[in-house]
Amino acid sequence: MKYSENKQLYTCFSQLLDYPTADLAIQTKTCIDLLQTNHSEAAKQIAKFLEFVQSKDIGYLEEVYTGTFDVNPACHIFAGHLLFGESFKRGAFMAGLEQEYKEHGFDTKIELSDHIPVLFRFVSSTDSDFANELLKDCLIPVFEKMNGNFEDDSLNPYMPVLRTVSLVLNNIFKGRE
Repeated sequence: MKYSENKQLYTCFSQLLDYPTADLAIQTKTCIDLLQTNHSEAAKQIAKFLEFVQSKDIGYLEEVYTGTFDVNPACHIFAGHLLFGESFKRGAFMAGLEQEYKEHGFDTKIELSDHIPVLFRFVSSTDSDFANELLKDCLIPVFEKMNGNFEDDSLNPYMPVLRTVSLVLNNIFKGRE
């Protein structure tokens, strides 16, 4: 898979893992299209999420998102929280991210630096060694942890997204080693 295609996937992951908008179905379809060629199993997973998105109104999607990522500590949307909890290490991690973002001219907008959609937006904007380290040493472990915290895939509509991100990241980095 070309690096530019990976960057497009990272952008899609950022959109699917961010607070839902009216464009979520379109964003999900775009992700499926990108996954079809090199990640067909992942495309099938995301298709399950698309069915859910198309069957619910935006208010319900927002409610499920909040319940999944904001309220549920097993699937917190902040990477530093999942990796380090509320500790000094998370603060140091976030400070390091802020420094890297500044050096790359990247704006987190209003989000904290360890917000997972922000991390994906950042890695889609650069081909730096730091971006690759974030993917390999931060996001892969974060998604392994998130996925490991759910025993039954059917309990949460976001499970196909979480499984897909983990599968794709692992496939990308397995190919680089």
